[in-house]
Amino acid sequence: MNEAPVLVLNAGSSSLKYQLVVPETAEVQAKGIIERIGEQGSPIADHDAALQAMQDQLVAADVDLDAVGLRAVGHRVVHGGPEFSDPTIIDDDVLAEIKDLIPLAPLHNPGAVSGIEAARAEFDVPHVAIFDTAFFSTLPLAAATYAIPRDLAQKYRIRRYGFHGTSHQFISRAAAELVGRDLGELNQIVLHLGNGCSASAVRGGVAVETSMGLTPLQGLVMGTRSGDIDPGLHTFLHNELGMSIGDIDTLLNKQSGLKGLSGVNDFRELEQRRAAGDEGAQLAFEVYVHRLKHYVGAYLALLGRLDVLSFTAGVGENSPALRAAVIEGLDGLGFGVDSELNGERSTVARVISPDRAPIAIAVIPTNEELAIARETAELLESRSD
Repeated sequence: MNEAPVLVLNAGSSSLKYQLVVPETAEVQAKGIIERIGEQGSPIADHDAALQAMQDQLVAADVDLDAVGLRAVGHRVVHGGPEFSDPTIIDDDVLAEIKDLIPLAPLHNPGAVSGIEAARAEFDVPHVAIFDTAFFSTLPLAAATYAIPRDLAQKYRIRRYGFHGTSHQFISRAAAELVGRDLGELNQIVLHLGNGCSASAVRGGVAVETSMGLTPLQGLVMGTRSGDIDPGLHTFLHNELGMSIGDIDTLLNKQSGLKGLSGVNDFRELEQRRAAGDEGAQLAFEVYVHRLKHYVGAYLALLGRLDVLSFTAGVGENSPALRAAVIEGLDGLGFGVDSELNGERSTVARVISPDRAPIAIAVIPTNEELAIARETAELLESRSD
């Protein structure tokens, strides 16, 4: 068994998260985060400095990258556009294409590009890009296409791309293992609920629908993002309040969602306020659940039959009240949770629906870093065969 680790990097505009992972055993040899990259007064001027700070942290933890036999570096890249539907070895041409996609993800891809450039200069090993959008490249045209002029959409690559794809793919595979059935025979809904939230419909291991769209703003109510709104709201806010496009973008991405409704975007604090009788928190909870039910029902109709519904990410894994509220009233459709199983605190994948229920309800911890490490290793292995 190859036990050489893969260094997984998730580079944002002002942070660098890293894990040193052995794909075959899931062993995490080291992990950490470098923050405040490029901010005023920060000692971390850029991503080159961030990588040096990462290596200083590793040395302090007695991890020698030269000694461990680093196999590769796997990079999380948020947007792969229409060009990238699989893990991809990064060369100069691929990096140029990722840069070309920056208009589709101006908040995310620039950080990824900086991280890739710094890491390629530092580590003389294969570098692999794993795209958040790749899992959703299989969406049928009817699901991926917006009803706008076709020539405009084609020229500017406007379509539903979806995000959190690495997590949705990981969870759908883990769910098949959990229920002991072949992935190819399962119809699934995956709910990735964290500060960012997304839903997917997966038929036979292949994504057929997802809630996020051209950007991560569409879909479910999130920590600070509005999710679905009337597109005419932009015109209304501009005409009535004189807000600019930038103002509206900030409002919908950073000041809306749970934060806009209740004043807080941390779901744990929301639940505390709700328990104390805060009306804003209660309304935020109800809006959040209402949107989730909307998507679950829609995806059930699209799939025609459902075998597994999985909750994952910070909120999905840790809020029994939220899980119960989403399922409540859906027993006529085959949904149900065992209140005792649902209430148990655990960090392992588990089924929380009653025995022999027609639809398995699962709680499965996501592990995007492990998924990136495994996809990186699988790509390298396939190229060596």
